[in-house]
Amino acid sequence: MELIQHYGFYIASFVVALGALVAFHEFGHFWVARRSGVKVLKFSIGFGPKIVGRQIGETEYLLSMIPLGGYVKMLGEDAGEDISEEDKRRSFSHAPLYKRFAIVAAGPVFNLLLAYIVFTVWLATGAPLFVPSFADLAPSVESVVAGSPAASAGLRSGDKVTQIGDKRITTWNEMTDLVKKNPGKPLPVVVEREGQSISLTIIPASKKETSSDGTEIEVGQIGITKANKAILQSDNPAMAVVDGVQATWGWTKLTFMGIVKMITREISPDNIGGPLTIAKISGDAASQGFSNYIFLIAILSINLGVLNLLPIPVLDGGHLAFFTLEAVLRRPVSIRSREVAQQVGIFLLICLMLYAFRNDILNVWPK
Repeated sequence: MELIQHYGFYIASFVVALGALVAFHEFGHFWVARRSGVKVLKFSIGFGPKIVGRQIGETEYLLSMIPLGGYVKMLGEDAGEDISEEDKRRSFSHAPLYKRFAIVAAGPVFNLLLAYIVFTVWLATGAPLFVPSFADLAPSVESVVAGSPAASAGLRSGDKVTQIGDKRITTWNEMTDLVKKNPGKPLPVVVEREGQSISLTIIPASKKETSSDGTEIEVGQIGITKANKAILQSDNPAMAVVDGVQATWGWTKLTFMGIVKMITREISPDNIGGPLTIAKISGDAASQGFSNYIFLIAILSINLGVLNLLPIPVLDGGHLAFFTLEAVLRRPVSIRSREVAQQVGIFLLICLMLYAFRNDILNVWPK
């Protein structure tokens, strides 16, 4: 019974977090569409079969079966849709280019806005907020605990861990995950020190911890610490409004650069997580308190916004790319070209989802 409650808590945390992100994202599309005079036929949280729905005015509001996204359906959105002369003034496809651009961009923008609101409220309470950069996330050693396995192996402050065993290390989390998984086992470690590569062998000490499913496990630790340098703390609520922009920009830039570094293989694609990873971190954050959970939702909201801005057909960024081409060419991209591009985009997204599920199974699925 306890196990059911445990996993139920994680699933509920995941569904609530994702539902909030999707609702805010789709509300962005919905609100700007309505303000632009475009008729919205459906507003759905979730995909697939309808669970519940209600018609209010000209829009049907739906809660659908699959909680992995949502959609806003507008009049004239589908290619080749037959629109009467009277309805053309309310049709998405007949709206001016700038209105179509604004409607599509509103979803990701609202995700960033949600993060900004959370960060601003957080800072207005006087609480400190960590805003990382890649320098802060790099596997560089800030300090070494005297008498620790790291100290015994010769690790020094300022060393940057570049490899453990056969695995190239690019982030602090990659390093600590490997250390935790190997208590008491010798680990060949390569560090970069003053421009030179140095090989060491570290044997992580064993420490007992409680895992996410409530069982006691042994994890490795080597006795190194890292200070988080990028800390924001507002002196008053007015300053929080400004600092909230800085925090949102910092996390947005980090997310974007993370994607770029994965594409260029500077960061391993094994860091890509799917629904199981999101469910785990959502449950972990919720179990640590409401403030941590809300903070995580803000970070996930930024991730969702940035990912949707990628110029991949079927994503918002793909539509924005088509609109940009339309502005340059002074004519819409042909329906056939869009259909082919969208098929390629769907294929790429399926491949990405399968890879994320693969990572979930390897890293999160109970063994």
